[in-house]
Amino acid sequence: MDVTRRDLLKLLAIAAASGIDPRRLEADDGPERLLEFEPLGNVTLLHVTDAHATTRPVFYREPDTLIGVGDERGKPPFVTGTEFLRAYHLAADTAAAYAYTSLDFSALAARYGRMGGYAHLATLVKRVRAERPGRTLLLDGGDTIQGSAVALWTRGEDMVRVSNELGVDVLTAHWEFVYGIDRVRELFGDRARTGLFAGDFVAHNVRELGWNDRVFRPYTIRRVGGVSVGVIGQAFPYTPVSHPRRFVPDLTFGIRQDGVQALVNELRDGRKADLIVLLSHNGISVDLKLAARVRGLDVILGGHTHDALPQPIVVGRTLVVNSGSHGKFLSRLDLDVRRGRVADHRYRLIPVLAHYVPEDAEMARLVRELRRPWESKLGERLAVSESLLYRRGNFNGTFDELILDALLKSFDAQVAFSPGFRWGVTILPGQEITLEDVYGHTALTYPNTWVRELAGREIHQIMEDVADNLFHPDPYYRQGGDMVRLGGLTYTIDPAKTLGRRISDIRIGGRPLEPARRYKAAGWASVATEADGPPAWDVVADHLRRLGRVKLDPRPRVRVV
Repeated sequence: MDVTRRDLLKLLAIAAASGIDPRRLEADDGPERLLEFEPLGNVTLLHVTDAHATTRPVFYREPDTLIGVGDERGKPPFVTGTEFLRAYHLAADTAAAYAYTSLDFSALAARYGRMGGYAHLATLVKRVRAERPGRTLLLDGGDTIQGSAVALWTRGEDMVRVSNELGVDVLTAHWEFVYGIDRVRELFGDRARTGLFAGDFVAHNVRELGWNDRVFRPYTIRRVGGVSVGVIGQAFPYTPVSHPRRFVPDLTFGIRQDGVQALVNELRDGRKADLIVLLSHNGISVDLKLAARVRGLDVILGGHTHDALPQPIVVGRTLVVNSGSHGKFLSRLDLDVRRGRVADHRYRLIPVLAHYVPEDAEMARLVRELRRPWESKLGERLAVSESLLYRRGNFNGTFDELILDALLKSFDAQVAFSPGFRWGVTILPGQEITLEDVYGHTALTYPNTWVRELAGREIHQIMEDVADNLFHPDPYYRQGGDMVRLGGLTYTIDPAKTLGRRISDIRIGGRPLEPARRYKAAGWASVATEADGPPAWDVVADHLRRLGRVKLDPRPRVRVV
């Protein structure tokens, strides 16, 4: 039944009389509306990325602080909270606000529930494929097989089996390499052989050290909706730096902009492809710069920085998409491709609200089967949190603080270091913290803790180096991650300054840092040398068992200039 303007005015009047804000009814992007999509054109690209082995629905709070530098400042994706809603014309206190921002997170999480889960994601994918038979391509941007206990214990096999069930057509990589190159070959194959993964694994920028031969296929061509779609794979360029070198000892990576251009030319000039897609794990800023420099790219489907973009960023003729993380979103990009060009497009970043999207039975059965051997161990209740615990944003999150507290207390340290990872589930006030939740923040193949003395000037240098990696004005020099998480100290940072001048007023225990003084420091996840301390998950779990209840007071640790 159609609703007339008169009907709408009556409804709004009734709502007002009932104490409901009429503006809410007009503006609320309700869960059902967020799933709506009017098909367009002859090609549908579905994109997921950075699932971090999150097979079941979770809470995951988006960042409250994302600082851009130079021309990036204050522009998407470097907007959060109210500024984010304003940039994308979204209303507060809605399902959209819950999915895309950190605003009123606990209250909205209680209202709308958990997000993601491969069984719910599978339902959406199957709906689109049924609606667009022969016109749909599902692409995964990587960081898929790391981030959970089950993925760690199966060395990624569980997530490859889940990806096969989902029907992922093409995948590229980053954290996949932390299982070592031999395991990557077993799971995904290489140029000479196939692996357990049923789709195409592409990564043009991974070469053999010295020989410069490509290890994996640089691209694949799929026929979709009568269109030849060329998909170039771009693995994370700084894999040997962001993780221990021993995992990829004989490989080089890099952005290889000229290599991307050469492949685009090969596909375009050779008439091999009508539509050219870069499946990227560069991070959004690198993707934007690459889009401005490489001619002929139609679409970049990006990952790594976990940005949830409700609309593509258009650079020249290139559509740049980023699709969030942890299985929270499914990007749908419909394209009208004519004579080798994109004539029109329509896009939606679809929040996977588990309460509103039913489970796919086959996927749910597989997930239960894969988890069954460890279900009782994962469900161990360690403590109850009275605080909202999260990890996401440029600086310390509350779950980071929990990890840092565990390191400081367990090793009687003055300073603690924890990596600026973006992955890790959120715990609501009143929620139990299980052993699975701890692994959801610590499930690394290099989890061991370390303790050593560091001079004050060394601590300052570490902080400056990480800050430069995060805030370097040239995106090609950013190597991933957020600011190192620090416990036991406070500091001031000016992101706009240059290397060696960003960090000031460091205080340990309330006293100014002394450059020559040596401080007892603890940390984990060392990429330089193999540490020999207990794994971080044991340190954090033991700390939680001792606490029983977690309540974190506000900690103004960082002052941003």
